[in-house]
Amino acid sequence: MRRRPIGDHPRFGRVPAGGARPLRAPGCTGSPGGRRAVGTFARVSDGILSGPLDLDGGRAGSRRTYRVVPARRGLVVEHRATGVVGSIRSFDDRVVVLRDRHDIDRPLRHQPGGFLIDGEPATLVAPAAEPHAAGRTASGSVAPSGRLTRVARASRILVEGVHDAELVEKVWGDDLRQVGVVVERLEGMDRLADVVRDLDPGPGRRLGVLLDHLVDGSKESRAADQVRHPHVLVTGTPFVDVWAAVRPERIGIDAWPDVPRGIPWKAGVLDALGIAAHPGEFWRQLLGSVRGYADLHPALVGAVEQLIDFVTEEDAA
Repeated sequence: MRRRPIGDHPRFGRVPAGGARPLRAPGCTGSPGGRRAVGTFARVSDGILSGPLDLDGGRAGSRRTYRVVPARRGLVVEHRATGVVGSIRSFDDRVVVLRDRHDIDRPLRHQPGGFLIDGEPATLVAPAAEPHAAGRTASGSVAPSGRLTRVARASRILVEGVHDAELVEKVWGDDLRQVGVVVERLEGMDRLADVVRDLDPGPGRRLGVLLDHLVDGSKESRAADQVRHPHVLVTGTPFVDVWAAVRPERIGIDAWPDVPRGIPWKAGVLDALGIAAHPGEFWRQLLGSVRGYADLHPALVGAVEQLIDFVTEEDAA
């Protein structure tokens, strides 16, 4: 497949050189420094039914111009009138729905300059569709004319968990639908041998397996050794978690932190970066920063494409 780089649109600010900073919704109050970490939300007293507010105290008849920001799903903002902080779930001309750290959806009135982003008032607008490079999918493959979807074949790809599946879908989803390959979750690699046995691979029923931390001596490597089969291919990356397969500059850092053994990797990363967010919330923004294969480490790109080639190889026979 020929590759072209995909454009860059970072979603996080850079961590200061003097030390990591918490992931915060800009302009919040209620903690040292006049800022409140994501997850500390003001009580909603009026909501979307309250009347329009003059948020900037301008003279009657005056009209301030605000910067315009696309209301992309997952973007963390603060509603100025109520102080509610959360990630955008949906948007229309009247109502913006934010999801707070308790996974509660908050419908809020939309008005010009009604939200704080990077500490500045902004007007949210409907986001434009994110185009890929002309004639290309997010994986860099040549896009077919029209939206062609093949009936699912018996061969399939297995991944460890939901984050792996979501990342594969975002970058390779168009390719997989075109060739009729379904991606399924293992929900952990401990059951790999049993799952492979139950699926009974054979001619026309090939299995590709994507594992994290596939290095010599790891439990993932030992699990892979137990499923040696002519119609099964196990590939993977050296990373402990699929988060690390996303290029770190996508979130404004030079490298993913080293997490000591014995500490859950995701929790250790968030702590090292000083990010006050639930792992699921951080993942939504990390996934949102990925636009195509160029934002991923080559180890993951190569592993996934090797699996796609393997489970579709019989087409070329």
